[in-house]
Amino acid sequence: MNELVVERPGPLTTVQDLGRRGVAHLGVPRAGALDEPALRAANRLVGNEPGAAGLETTLGGVALRAVAAVLVAVTGAPSPVRVDGRPAAWGAPVLVPAGAVLEVGAATAGVRGYLAVAGGIDVPPVLGSRSTDLLAGLGPAPLAAGDRLPVGTPPPYRARPELVPLPAPPAELVLRLRLGPRADWFTPEAVARLGRDRYLVSPTGNRVGLRTEGPPVARARDGELPSEGMVLGAVQIPPDGRPVVFLADHPTTGGYPVIGVVPTADLAAAAQARPGTPVRFVPLRER
Repeated sequence: MNELVVERPGPLTTVQDLGRRGVAHLGVPRAGALDEPALRAANRLVGNEPGAAGLETTLGGVALRAVAAVLVAVTGAPSPVRVDGRPAAWGAPVLVPAGAVLEVGAATAGVRGYLAVAGGIDVPPVLGSRSTDLLAGLGPAPLAAGDRLPVGTPPPYRARPELVPLPAPPAELVLRLRLGPRADWFTPEAVARLGRDRYLVSPTGNRVGLRTEGPPVARARDGELPSEGMVLGAVQIPPDGRPVVFLADHPTTGGYPVIGVVPTADLAAAAQARPGTPVRFVPLRER
């Protein structure tokens, strides 16, 4: 079996696929790629199925040595790509010869990059997914220097696109918000202001949730809720009043009130929003 040897793991590089589905009742988060369209695009460029496991990098990239020749593609946050020190394409298929070192540099925009290899990263699945879950501790540990990543059998040849269009990382993060189930825990004025006030992406966010800095959201009642189920995209308001948007490694239960839920389609942009990026919530009114 072919392998990729980790020469430089980067600040946080994890194995991710499309996540664990249907196990929230066991207390297991979904996990999976935070920018799912970027992982799908990388897999498409190398001929994989959409859900094949790849690598998710965070800001600082990664360096890997190919034991045998592999076809790779890097998408997500734009970054320089090199093979044995020579510039290579970002967002397109790249052949890495046997023994060569593939380097993905620091992101020039955005946060998270995605590296797909033909055949996928073939670590053992756990509960139906190869994803690293940082909250529950499931799946492979974040990459460390010297790790050897098994590569699966490359798929049969199929026509591959030369490029897959993806949006640029957001200069302003606009998040639609379906109000509820606990919007009544906040004053009507606070709910209205949430659509007018401006927030910034906090540097304290992670794969569990995107945290914000800005005006606190005022409550209409005191006390706390009993723990209840949480979903991807839930916007929880903790005691400091600053909204937290739950991402792929979110807990499956929580006791702080959820003022609304961000549609899944908006979360890929949240995965690429750097600290300091302006955030605007757009409450959706039911017709």
